[in-house]
Amino acid sequence: MADLEYRPGLADVPVAESGISFIDGKRARLEYRGIAVETLAQESTFEETAWLLLKGELPNQRDLAVFDHNLRHHRRLKFRIIDLIKCLPESGHPMDALQAGVAASGMFYPGREVSNPEKNWESVVRLIAKLPTIIAAFHRLRQGNLPIEPRDDLSHAANFYYMLFEEEPSPSISRLLDACLILHAEHTMNASTFSGRVTASTLANPYTVVSSAIGTLTGPLHGGANEEVLDMLEEIGSVVKAKSWLEEAVESKKKIMGFGHRVYKVKDPRATVLQDLAENMFVETGKPEIYKLAVEIEKAALPILGPRGIYPNVDFYSGIIYQSLGISRDLFTPIFAIARVAGWLAHWLEQLKNNRIFRPEQIYIGKMDRPYLPLQNRP
Repeated sequence: MADLEYRPGLADVPVAESGISFIDGKRARLEYRGIAVETLAQESTFEETAWLLLKGELPNQRDLAVFDHNLRHHRRLKFRIIDLIKCLPESGHPMDALQAGVAASGMFYPGREVSNPEKNWESVVRLIAKLPTIIAAFHRLRQGNLPIEPRDDLSHAANFYYMLFEEEPSPSISRLLDACLILHAEHTMNASTFSGRVTASTLANPYTVVSSAIGTLTGPLHGGANEEVLDMLEEIGSVVKAKSWLEEAVESKKKIMGFGHRVYKVKDPRATVLQDLAENMFVETGKPEIYKLAVEIEKAALPILGPRGIYPNVDFYSGIIYQSLGISRDLFTPIFAIARVAGWLAHWLEQLKNNRIFRPEQIYIGKMDRPYLPLQNRP
């Protein structure tokens, strides 16, 4: 084992060949199947983007119409899934409820024959369609309210908003939420995607694959950073304190939430798109103070952190946007999952095409050739 090189966290170690997404961290470039994500966020819809990730090409009109129809048709949950969600503690995190609901759904729908492309596609449609319903149902039930039935006449993003608030979103809010889903739908070999591919490599069913990815996303080093951005901004308190707080944070080497990325050495392209979309929405609603503070923090950070390649990432503005829409803070990461399930499933299908079970090596650093001591002889 002495000739093996240990790379903590598999840093810079390729674990798969993939044609799904591409990042150029120096040029602020993120592409889904070769198309820039900012173009998709501005021109496409989540449904169309999901098809692109899953199939490799943009759909024609008929394909998109059928796909959209099927997604709308499969939004509803079995009543036993609702009963299961009712049994979960109201104080539990929605991510745990989502993982439980997805794992349980695999018992209700055929998905174990992963060699059957037709069954696999049915599973893809069901999973994308039902994640928003599971999250909205848990959120409503923990508030003491009945879940709201999905509406087939609304888009994927608009229907999720409706199931949360029993109110149809305005066109600008619907467009903004749809763009948020597009921007979070895929991001190469991140921790949750890798977790899903490892599970997929065992030929586990897709509900287990997605449940595994959701479990990985619950960790604070992966999901939830946008919640921490809001905590940080609330701690700073006002625009007046922005520059002094930042300088003190840099001096004391305090982590600045929403800044920096393992891949991007310039501003995350998703953050740029989100900020532009938010500016458009705030024309109607007015800019919240916390957004003004975030902008001031970014300005103050540019001359200090910019030369080090540390810029805002997608989490810096996404939480502010969700909060401005009235969405509970602990639903931010579940919304990430609603979007990312399209990417997870694209990687699942890709893994199956040329599958080999993941079995990495380790470097053993423990003791060897030790004698066994009988119990009575041990100190």
